[in-house]
Amino acid sequence: MRGRWVQLGLLGVPLLALYLHLPPPRLSPELLSWRSSGAFFTYKERSIFYRDSAGAVGSSDVVVLLHGFPTSSYDWSKIWEGLTLRFRRVVALDFVGFGFSDKPRPHRYSIFEQASIVEGLLRHLGLHRHGINLVSHDYGDTVAQELLHRYERNRTGSILIKSLCLSNGGIFPETHRPRLIQKVLKDGGLLAPVITRLMNFFFFSRGLGAVFGPYTQPSQAEYWDMWAAVRTNDGHLVVDSILQYINQRKKHRERWVGALKVTSVPLHLIYGPLDPVNPHPEFLQLYKKVLPMSTVSVLDDHISHYPQLEDPTGFLNAYLSFIDSF
Repeated sequence: MRGRWVQLGLLGVPLLALYLHLPPPRLSPELLSWRSSGAFFTYKERSIFYRDSAGAVGSSDVVVLLHGFPTSSYDWSKIWEGLTLRFRRVVALDFVGFGFSDKPRPHRYSIFEQASIVEGLLRHLGLHRHGINLVSHDYGDTVAQELLHRYERNRTGSILIKSLCLSNGGIFPETHRPRLIQKVLKDGGLLAPVITRLMNFFFFSRGLGAVFGPYTQPSQAEYWDMWAAVRTNDGHLVVDSILQYINQRKKHRERWVGALKVTSVPLHLIYGPLDPVNPHPEFLQLYKKVLPMSTVSVLDDHISHYPQLEDPTGFLNAYLSFIDSF
């Protein structure tokens, strides 16, 4: 019996080695098209992917889109064309550690660095002196809050923010409910790198599916696109490092919530109320209490954490109504 277990163990070693070295999935035609329509710029020796589309003739408005965790700029694909019909320039990027951008390890990922990358991209595009309409989601909300903080204090290099639209982000740490796997990875110590190496499509899609509504689940192909973007450049191996943003939100709450409270920039929230990460009604009640000057669009009851993917038409209509209101 003992010899049999030894044989099984010896067989398991190469199988585990093979599993840990599986190549990332091939990019779908849609994801390849997204990448080929974009470009890269260099920020402090890091290659950062972005898309910059020329849009509406006669408009002078620019919109910049900031994606969430753990996905990428491809989150905006379903509203991209609609935005190009309204804005002169539509810009999105993959933050460092996400999508097609570099994913260095070891690396101290921070919201401050991501905000500086956004500023660097807009300088690269010649838009740093142009009024920018920001649209953000989830992790991107916190990056937008840091950009707003810099703008309000006239920091050198800060972008000129014309408006800000947030969506389903952990703006308030006290109402934010991270998923169990996020808690384990951000505080897992020596266990976290083991978990990230064992991460696969099945566990990824199961975990991500839990923050979509029951009637608005991504298709299998869409899940594979999300996973392929994560796996590009071994992004699954830096997830635990990126997740330190949850602790950063708590540490810098006064700075980032304070920026929203004092700003005179037109502010809007588009909210999917079925979100388990920022649950209704606690999140919305606090938002309205702390930021009474902000306007709010609450989407249908079955829309959850990814409103721009679950209800792209509703999201786009709500955003354009906000933009046309000032």
